[in-house]
Amino acid sequence: MPNIDFNFFRPFGPLIGVTTLPNDIIFKLNDFFDKHLDNEYKKKFDAGSKLVGNVSEELTLSDEILDKSGWKDFLFFSIKSYVKFAIGISPEQIDLHGSWIVRQYQNEYNPTHWHSGHISGVAYLKVPESYGKPLQSTKQNISVNGNIQLIHGSRMFMCDSLFTHKPKVGDFLLFPHYMMHTVFPFYGTDSERRSLSFNASIEKSLFEKAIL
Repeated sequence: MPNIDFNFFRPFGPLIGVTTLPNDIIFKLNDFFDKHLDNEYKKKFDAGSKLVGNVSEELTLSDEILDKSGWKDFLFFSIKSYVKFAIGISPEQIDLHGSWIVRQYQNEYNPTHWHSGHISGVAYLKVPESYGKPLQSTKQNISVNGNIQLIHGSRMFMCDSLFTHKPKVGDFLLFPHYMMHTVFPFYGTDSERRSLSFNASIEKSLFEKAIL
């Protein structure tokens, strides 16, 4: 695996890792799903009934596309780098509970939720050219249309509880499974916002050691 640039930061308590998904993986995943968004694949790999998103489609990645796209290898390398930075030890075992794409269009959203396992995250495969204007003026005229917002704790003096990110193609964020997050709707375009999520666990002994 080539060197990967990681940024790590703590906008509040938990560590967030940010890196970039390689272009070849983005191309392979988009090419596969653009060609296989048929009824047979949807019927076999539909994940919508297991997830909370109010979106058009949520589809599980098959074992074949996990391997052939290079996403699984890149994901495991990223998780090891993320955990090692956080606790100083790289996990020897990673169990992938699932990875899926979210196909979001205008007026759709993902309510506040969290994941299972130990490590979760989201990468971006497609985004609209514009997320549209806010329906009305907002404080400081800042729009969160189409953004993901990470939430930790509650509003406190000198302690942020929200981290808001406007996605670009290739952005990849990693965070602990318990991190609450939400995705806002966007407007004024027929374009797709396509993201890629996962749930994974490390070995139990390392996880327990890290929380002591």
